[in-house]
This record gives sequence, structure tokens and C-alpha cells, in this order.
Amino acid sequence: MPEYKIAEAFSSINGEGRKAGQLSFFIRFTGCNLDCSYCDTKWANLPDSPFTVMTDTEIIEKILDSGITNITVTGGEPLIQKDIIPLLEGLIKIGRQVEIETNGAADIEPVIKMGAVRPSLTMDYKLPSSGMEKHMLLSNFELLDSRDTVKFVSGSIEDLERGLEIISRYELTEICPVYLSPVFGKISPQDIVNFMLEKKLNGVNLQLQLHKYIWDPNKRGV
Repeated sequence: MPEYKIAEAFSSINGEGRKAGQLSFFIRFTGCNLDCSYCDTKWANLPDSPFTVMTDTEIIEKILDSGITNITVTGGEPLIQKDIIPLLEGLIKIGRQVEIETNGAADIEPVIKMGAVRPSLTMDYKLPSSGMEKHMLLSNFELLDSRDTVKFVSGSIEDLERGLEIISRYELTEICPVYLSPVFGKISPQDIVNFMLEKKLNGVNLQLQLHKYIWDPNKRGV
């Protein structure tokens, strides 16, 4: 029976993505293949990060007990976890709406191959201020469809310029929803709106991380 290292499992609202503001049950894995400068879950990414070992059955039971129908699979980086596909298949089988938050440096093809009832993907593109742009797997863009989302977390005008270049090159607004989100405390939402107006970014969404405005920005389990 597959076992997983779970940093957190909790119910809250989704703070970002297409279902922002909706209730969701979060499954947060430990471990990540990136080290972004602004990461707000570094505590879950370190070799000695605390975790609870859970089987797929235990995870599913916890979700069923919650009564929440949206599931957000996050991390860390969920797509580098061993046996992640069997778990995702189990979550789909119980009739839940499953969203995977992935960092853009992990291959999404195994999820795509799950077929018509696969989870949706909210995929980051890491911009220059993250320090991780060189790790982006650009082939992922060829696999996305209308069920998915691409998110650009921006900490500067340089980031926004680079984000615009990627959005245009891959015609992302023709494929799926696209979001710009500020690095909390690094760039103002007003600066992003002004940039959107200047560049006529039709079809692009500004999004704030709701959970950081509702609770302390450093609070876990929300």
C-alpha cells in the first residue's frame, strides 16, 4: 500500500487559482525540486521537514470525513512524489474535484495521461526574481488545456515584463486562464494593475493570495 509524507492535511478556503474563495481540502506534501527566493512553504521543503506518514486509504478517509468536495494537492511539489498517480486516481474515483498546484519544473505528462477525468493543473512559471526560471519545463505548455491554469508570481516590473513575454510567446490566454499574482510585500497590486493597463493585458487576471489577507501571512494550516 503506497505511503506518503504529508506536511499538512486541512480544510480551508482556496486562496488562489480558479477556485479562489471556495472551500477546499488541502493535501500538502513535503519536498520540492526548487528553492524559490520568496517561497512561503520552505518549512515543508527541507530534508528535516516534519511530516506524517499516511497511506492513500488514510488520506481518502480524512477527505471523506471533511465533507469538502474540492481537493487541492500541493507542496512542496506534488508531482515529484513517489506513487502520486495512484493517489490522484483514488481521489478522482471518490468523485472529488482535484486541483494540483505544480511549480513548472515537474513533468505534467503523467497527469495528462490520466485522461478525460484527470485533475486540473495550476502551474507556475517561475519569473526572474524567484531565482528558479532556468528550471522551467517549457514542454509543459504544449500539454495544457482549458481545464488548467498558468500562474505568474511577480515581484518586480522585470518579472511582469518576462511574464508578458511568455504569455505572448505561448499564446497562453488562448489555452487556459492566466493569473498574475504579487509576491507578498514585494510589489503592490496597483503596480500590477497599472502594468496590465499599459500593456493591454486582456484575458489576464490579477489575483491576490486571499489567505494572506484573512489570516497572518505566515500562519500554517489555512
